[in-house]
Amino acid sequence: MTTGTTTESTQDPRNDQEVLDRLRESVAGALPSSIADLSALVRIPSVSWSAFDAAEVARSAEAVAELARGLGVFDEVSVRRSAIDGGAELGQPAVLARREPRNGRPTVLLYAHHDVQPPGSDDKWDSPPFEPTVRDGRIYGRGAADDKAGVMSHIAAIRAVTEVLGSDLDLGIVLFIEGEEEFGSRSFGSFLEEHRDTLAADVIVVADSDNWDERTPALTIGLRGNVTFRLRVKTLDHASHSGMLGGAVPDAMLATVTLLATLWDADGSVAVDGLTSHDAVTPEFDEAQLRAESGLSEGVSPIGRGSILSRIWSQPAITVTGIDAPSVANASNTLIPEVSVRISARIAPGQDPAEAYRALEAHLLANSPFGAQLTIDEVDQGSPFLVDTSGWAVAEAKRAMADAWEVEPVETGVGGSIPFIADLVRVFPDAQILVTGVEDPHSRAHSPNESLHLGVFQKAILTEAVLLARLAAAPRPSSDA
Repeated sequence: MTTGTTTESTQDPRNDQEVLDRLRESVAGALPSSIADLSALVRIPSVSWSAFDAAEVARSAEAVAELARGLGVFDEVSVRRSAIDGGAELGQPAVLARREPRNGRPTVLLYAHHDVQPPGSDDKWDSPPFEPTVRDGRIYGRGAADDKAGVMSHIAAIRAVTEVLGSDLDLGIVLFIEGEEEFGSRSFGSFLEEHRDTLAADVIVVADSDNWDERTPALTIGLRGNVTFRLRVKTLDHASHSGMLGGAVPDAMLATVTLLATLWDADGSVAVDGLTSHDAVTPEFDEAQLRAESGLSEGVSPIGRGSILSRIWSQPAITVTGIDAPSVANASNTLIPEVSVRISARIAPGQDPAEAYRALEAHLLANSPFGAQLTIDEVDQGSPFLVDTSGWAVAEAKRAMADAWEVEPVETGVGGSIPFIADLVRVFPDAQILVTGVEDPHSRAHSPNESLHLGVFQKAILTEAVLLARLAAAPRPSSDA
């Protein structure tokens, strides 16, 4: 199959409109039960990080598996775990289900993840993070948007399609609900290799992105990659009195702050030679909209150069996401011997993450102040991604979005990363990948008061249901087209 193939709908346009209307009615009628199922999933604190209870992730996986079994369309539904990097340790449990295609129809793989980020401090939430709460048309809770809403968009879309078209579909469907995306998808590569035949599909829908706003759908066509690592800066063999020796002896905090400052220009643009940018046209997006969506404090200016969206989608960015040093409460008059920081760099589409890491490493070593000793470890890398927008599946997805939302979709980039997509491309090079989502600019994924707009949720479900219904009526594109 070639991604440039064009497929034509086999349905009469009047029948297609009838199916669209019936799907719209089905999704709307089932929305309360979809929200209830989503709420039940949100109540399970399925944080996949190693410091949290793995039993809750297993409970979440089984809950998703039960939802999949209840659809009555899959030949088999199971909960599986794979080894991490080929070792003895197993990753978190994932849900895998498949129904085989018939009569020359294509197969669609529906991906989402059921694990969530840690909730952070409860006092930062307006309602408990694992008690889903509806306020002003949004449902609040950790994972309500990222990505248990993605899980439920798949489940609810299949429900709607089977209600309208019947469960005896010719369309092949694979459901893959991962359990450790928020912890680096450490067993993802092994899982793909072990279950390659079960996962094989013509189209892969990754429901883990966002939309332009609450009224306008988006298809994500570009994702930045990432390079993260721990940097340790050492200047002293032991701590010393800051009053007695300060002014002559550089402590690790001084060296760290001085070094980190070299990563950016005065306007906040990345100042690391070797980190590249991607040249792409971006939609209109002004500073007022940035302020509204980001919570930028009054009097604080945006950083960077170029259009605002190019800074977010197409240019590198570096963030210090953590620092190990004495807290203010425990501060003493001491020259600190060593400081550790966590650095997260987002890299532009088109750049190799290994190349980006080498550029960052070279910059830090070349700019180490006062001869400070640097150690870099815990390195993690993820590849950026660009969608081939010429594929027939992209056209079908955009048509489904336009019909479901009654607004033409926007092609967008995303500043965040989904590194495992590189693994999907490697294992399934002929599959077309669609990055969709149920979030909006106010979802606050990964943050306190994460939420899902219920209107967006409904339209995202309808979009996927329309796409599945149309693919169920279309022949699988030939490989020689």
